[in-house]
Amino acid sequence: MPCSSLLLVSSRRSLFWPATLIFGTVLLSAVGLGLFLRAPAALPVADEPARYPSEWMWQQRSFPHGQADPDAYAQALATRRSLAETASKQSPFGAWTLAGPTNVGGRISALAYDPLHPDTVYAGAATGGVFKSIDGGETWRPIFDDQAVLTVGAVAVDPIDTQTLYVGTGEANGGHNNFAGGGVYKSTDGGETWRLLGLEATTSIGRIRVDPSNPQRVFVAAAGSYFGPSPHRGVYRSEDGGLTWTQVLYTSETTGAIDLIQHPDNPDLLLAALWDRVRTYEAAQLYGVGSAIYRSEDGGTTWSRLGPAQGLPDPATLRDAAGAPRIGRIGLALSAQRPHEMAALFTDGSDYLGLYRSSDAGLTWRDADPDDDVDVGTAAFSWYFGQVRLHPTNPAIIFALDVALMRSTNDGADWTYQFHSRDLHVDHHALAFHPTNPNRVLSGHDGGISISDDGGTSWRRVDGLPITQFYEVGLDPSNPDRLLGGTQDNGTILGDARAPDAWTSLQGGDGFYTLVDPRDPDVFYTSFQFGILRKTTNGGQGFQPALDGVPANERRNWSTPVAMDPSNPDVLYYGTHRIYRTTNGAATWTAISPRLPRTNDPGSFVGTLTTIAVAPTDPNVVYAGTDDGTVWRTADGGRTWDNLTTDALPFRWVTRVAADPTDADIAYVTFSGLKWVDPTPHVFRTTDGGRSWQAISTGLPDAPVNAFAVDPVYPQVLYVGTDVGAFVSRDAGASWTMLGAGLPAVPINDLKVHPMDRVLVAGTHGRSMYRLDLSGLDQPTATSPTPTMPGLALEPPYPNPSADRVQWGVAGAEAGGRLMVYDLLGRTVRVLTVAPGADQVTWDGTDAAGRSVPAGAYVARLQTPYGVSSATTLIRTR
Repeated sequence: MPCSSLLLVSSRRSLFWPATLIFGTVLLSAVGLGLFLRAPAALPVADEPARYPSEWMWQQRSFPHGQADPDAYAQALATRRSLAETASKQSPFGAWTLAGPTNVGGRISALAYDPLHPDTVYAGAATGGVFKSIDGGETWRPIFDDQAVLTVGAVAVDPIDTQTLYVGTGEANGGHNNFAGGGVYKSTDGGETWRLLGLEATTSIGRIRVDPSNPQRVFVAAAGSYFGPSPHRGVYRSEDGGLTWTQVLYTSETTGAIDLIQHPDNPDLLLAALWDRVRTYEAAQLYGVGSAIYRSEDGGTTWSRLGPAQGLPDPATLRDAAGAPRIGRIGLALSAQRPHEMAALFTDGSDYLGLYRSSDAGLTWRDADPDDDVDVGTAAFSWYFGQVRLHPTNPAIIFALDVALMRSTNDGADWTYQFHSRDLHVDHHALAFHPTNPNRVLSGHDGGISISDDGGTSWRRVDGLPITQFYEVGLDPSNPDRLLGGTQDNGTILGDARAPDAWTSLQGGDGFYTLVDPRDPDVFYTSFQFGILRKTTNGGQGFQPALDGVPANERRNWSTPVAMDPSNPDVLYYGTHRIYRTTNGAATWTAISPRLPRTNDPGSFVGTLTTIAVAPTDPNVVYAGTDDGTVWRTADGGRTWDNLTTDALPFRWVTRVAADPTDADIAYVTFSGLKWVDPTPHVFRTTDGGRSWQAISTGLPDAPVNAFAVDPVYPQVLYVGTDVGAFVSRDAGASWTMLGAGLPAVPINDLKVHPMDRVLVAGTHGRSMYRLDLSGLDQPTATSPTPTMPGLALEPPYPNPSADRVQWGVAGAEAGGRLMVYDLLGRTVRVLTVAPGADQVTWDGTDAAGRSVPAGAYVARLQTPYGVSSATTLIRTR
């Protein structure tokens, strides 16, 4: 793509507009292209997305304690490994298949070239594992999927034996939807096999360096735990290729190492960037007394702290109201062939603070950006990026990584700013130069990977990386292959499972719910952060606001729940701190509940609805959950609400509620929450409308549950998506096992079963969407209580057509079952009980609410514990 097609600004601050005006102009242009930045947990007051990174994922996992057991993820991953090893070989579930997208991308956190074979490149995805390219970055394949943890912070290649690789797990970028890592991994065969080297307690790793003079000496910059103070931070060194480690730089329990550079000609010379950060579920202090550059001249054995005496920012002049020095994340770089030339990019915990250069290997520094020109390409959360690169042969060429990708070719005198385009996404976290042709540059950002062949003037984005981070899945009831979903920083997207490389964008921002009208697939609703809801009637060609009647100033969750009535797609439900209903396809909304959360404090981040579900068998029954741990039910369409919260339920963030497809009194509720002190159940079941609850988590990893689905044909089969993968119960939660094969250990944020097709769809947070064929459940298995009953059949309906009552003959239903009546759009119209031994079943032509169904065609299926009959069709004439 020509450079002019990018949102690119060239500026010298003294000659052009102030930075705020420049950035505001560029940001408005970016919004016009569908770029929406993220926001903290505050309330938007208009039909526009809020901005800046949100702490939402951390808030829901740490509520109400504000912290978590630092070993929580390691223990959950160990349980996952055990379940994977003992999964039944006779399971009816086959292998998951990738549905895409592979052409949308997601956040890349690390890039590393093989210095001896520069066509070989490695990429680390924030929550999607490690990928390898052998054609210079044009095509990629995953090489880390068999490992227990796919969150990646750093990748390094041994410069002598380039078949040896190191991966530091746990993205170190500071806060936004981070998932804990599990230590350092090593491969000696180019990524075909891996082994864990330890450092599991470091949680997140910012950089790995391998000594070019002695590859057995390896350094790790450990940013440390997201969950609270921890001593497992700082710089670690191994002298034996990672078999053992020594912590060689440590200053405090809140200060970790975020970056590390090593002089290639004098490998005993290292510089480390330490970052003092304290993260709570209400906020994160991303600066402090510990943030500084440290320098070692003896291979990391001793270190000296650099500061204003060397020309770097003076903490004494950069203090907040409480007196803490506002120095935050620092990025480091050197010029590979002129390594005495170094750069350091400083942030103040939110904004860009300055760019400094050294020409004597870090002994002295100068301000290389006195007019703060780099600030033009930032957006008040520079701690999320905070990286800098120097050209390997010409250190006057500098790249600063932030919301924009910024480049100077004259040592910082002038800068260009490349914002959002199809070929260069915003939010840059990694950048690497080709070892022998530095005009070829790879950039890693929130949209995947882009390649420049002209030194960064123009870019083209590569496809083939299935690393999209989904929040929610949307299904088209009329077409099981048509998939929709809301994603992290890549908006709401649409694709076909048969073409994973051809997904398209519908809306910008961070996408969430997508609801398709079963009567017309061109009519659907999309939402993005903090509940901005829009509707299209032309398949996504145009969208209209769809919140008339919902006050703009009411609290809404980052993922505001929206639900469609299975029996009437004109009826939808929407949750702020109360529930709203529309009966006319979102033309207008009316409140049908009082305030439901227990929290009514505008200063608190909790106090909103998080999930809503309508019972398929009774549209008057609606379940709801909140971020502060309450569960609610109405049985009269919203006139009255019952608080179902009891001591049996944990005081944790509710992630999902779901009603059984055959009985409105059977329901499920799931919870987030990392282990704090004692194990916490995360899945509960009620059979009496919520008067009592039973924990059904036994055997599941003690990890946050994000997704839940009940099989519509076999309601005793339950599907759960957690932070460490997907699991299934075939006995209503009495026991659990891994669900299917071939799905990496990636967080699962949503699970949905297609209403007519026997397919389960998983929206992963880091590896795009997967699908699982459920038709195996329709066949006898070794776990069936008795052999399949002979002669199971559903006779043709009589009379047909019918204007009144109709009956079907039944054979082979000695154990009883149920008759499911659907319309041709896949909606459940009626569920009829088949008594044990019955030879017929009768339907009076009404739905679950007792209303006569309209004229049209209806499909019936007989379901018993031993199988499912073939479908039969009935024509109603009234």
